[in-house]
Amino acid sequence: GGSVKTGKMLEGEKRSQCKQEEEQQQKEEEQEGLIEFYGSYQELFQFFCSNTTIHGAIRLVCSKQNKMKTAFWTVLFFLTFGLLYWQFGIIYRDYFSYPVSLNLNLNSDRLIFPAVTLCTLNPYRYSAIRTKLDELDQITRQTLLDLYDYNMSLPQSDGSTVSTRKRSSRSLLHHVQRHPLRRQKRDNLVTLPENSPSVDKNDWKIGFVLCNENNTDCFHQVYSSGVDAVREWYSFHYINILAQVPDAKALDESDFENFIYSCRFNEATCDKANYTHFHHPLYGNCYTFNDNSSSLWTSSMPGINNGLSLVVRTEQHDFIPLLSTVTGARVMVHDQNEPAFMDDGGFNVRPGIESSISMRKEVTVRLGGSYSDCTEDGTDVPVQNLYSSRYTEQVCIRSCFQLNMVEHCGCAYYFYPLTAGAEYCDYTKHIAWGYCYYKLLAEFKADVLGCFHKCRKPCKMTEYHLSAGYSQWPSAVSEHWVLHVLSQQNNITVTRNGVAKVNLFFEEWNYKTNGETPTYTVVTLLSQLGNQWSLWFGSSVLSVMELAELILDFSVITFILGLRRFRCRQQLSPPGPSPNGHDNTALQDEGPGLSGPHRFTVEAVVTTLPSYNSLEPRGPSRDGETGHE
Repeated sequence: GGSVKTGKMLEGEKRSQCKQEEEQQQKEEEQEGLIEFYGSYQELFQFFCSNTTIHGAIRLVCSKQNKMKTAFWTVLFFLTFGLLYWQFGIIYRDYFSYPVSLNLNLNSDRLIFPAVTLCTLNPYRYSAIRTKLDELDQITRQTLLDLYDYNMSLPQSDGSTVSTRKRSSRSLLHHVQRHPLRRQKRDNLVTLPENSPSVDKNDWKIGFVLCNENNTDCFHQVYSSGVDAVREWYSFHYINILAQVPDAKALDESDFENFIYSCRFNEATCDKANYTHFHHPLYGNCYTFNDNSSSLWTSSMPGINNGLSLVVRTEQHDFIPLLSTVTGARVMVHDQNEPAFMDDGGFNVRPGIESSISMRKEVTVRLGGSYSDCTEDGTDVPVQNLYSSRYTEQVCIRSCFQLNMVEHCGCAYYFYPLTAGAEYCDYTKHIAWGYCYYKLLAEFKADVLGCFHKCRKPCKMTEYHLSAGYSQWPSAVSEHWVLHVLSQQNNITVTRNGVAKVNLFFEEWNYKTNGETPTYTVVTLLSQLGNQWSLWFGSSVLSVMELAELILDFSVITFILGLRRFRCRQQLSPPGPSPNGHDNTALQDEGPGLSGPHRFTVEAVVTTLPSYNSLEPRGPSRDGETGHE
């Protein structure tokens, strides 16, 4: 029993000793004055609220005698703090959404004239495919007679085609009969027999059926317009004929002088060095002026006399009327080193009309990286560029479709460039390519292939906005002499309906540049944060440093108090038991020369007597008894 009491008394002494050491350490720190530490969190908070420049904080100390005011200002202070950081969250959300601001600049400089592509709108009958085209015309003639009771007149062919037609007509007829034109009523497909009685054609639609190799699944390509159906059906067979001729795209039977009667730029005559030629399956012979040559045309002044002026022939001679149903020419304006997609950006020129096309140049520069999904040069787009030109969105989309065409159908579509190791689709080699193509085209338009998602806009692109004006050309008073001179110059009879004039020029010397700049930078972000901080607390950057100092002091005090408690716990923790099994707590401070029982008796008398005396009542009788003893 005596040993337990002795241990408790020693523990109390050590606790009081720890408190004395803490007080002594605080006094030493206060005397040193190097680093200001606080004795408690309350002292730290009171000092901060009394001396900070943050508005409203001092009210937490000044009104401490009034608990209601203290509670009110405490709630108001933390509510304001919450609203501040709510606004901070909105600002950070806007910052990391990477918004951009549009900048509009007007530039005045000498303008490089764009590339201009002009097509005849008349697919040409190449001599290499003339025989098969004549056969296709005969089959089409019979089809129109069966469907619409129309006997189409065909151009006369020479005797050589008649002898070769017998040898090859069976092969062509077999493939045409595999994909015939049919009438469709509701959901039923019916092929009208020859010499069938007339029916109410308003209740029917026309189209053709494309089936897979086993004829187990068919795709119905149907049109509400019979003209569109005939042109699409004829074009399908025409493409197959072109694909059967090796290097059909390299055939050049164009006659520039018979198509372009006159060409002038900046009042100077054009020559063959200023244009390149290519053949489009549907738009015929095409000529591109000012396309990626060593010396590009430059417009020093705006106006009709400082641009490109062309007089073109619009007569149809020895061409394919089933592919081209319009007369005139097709023109497209585009940037250098970009392919001319005549279906997308071209416009038609009417015969007997002077078309004056004014142009306005516009350059768009987008921010890349986190600000938009544009691409600099297309190298980061997961689509191979099949064109020998720089990256554009349309180049990417067409390349994507062609790659999917080769992958799913085993051959390439004739309108687009070939991939490595592929060949163009031809139903003599790929029987069901038409079925695969139209199925794939439907998926492409629905973006099932993902081409519109993969192909991104370029970060820098140049566009030309066109405005057109039309007038009769030549006029009634000048018609005779103008047409006479053109006829004498070109050794051909020129009529009003066989000629057209095109003028292309810059409308003004200025061009517009649309640029993007980041809406938020680091400076604007700090400015927005500072505005909110000043609005809710009316303080500055130094006030923020005061708040940072408060957090630092709070951390230091927490560390110091934790360290002191840890030391006290180490001093209060009892040592392990001795090897002989006895508790040696009372003996741990003994000197080596004193025996155990003698030291224990002295400590018990010295330490326990004051505690016993403190419990006894003080009175004269007790003192007397003690004195008597």
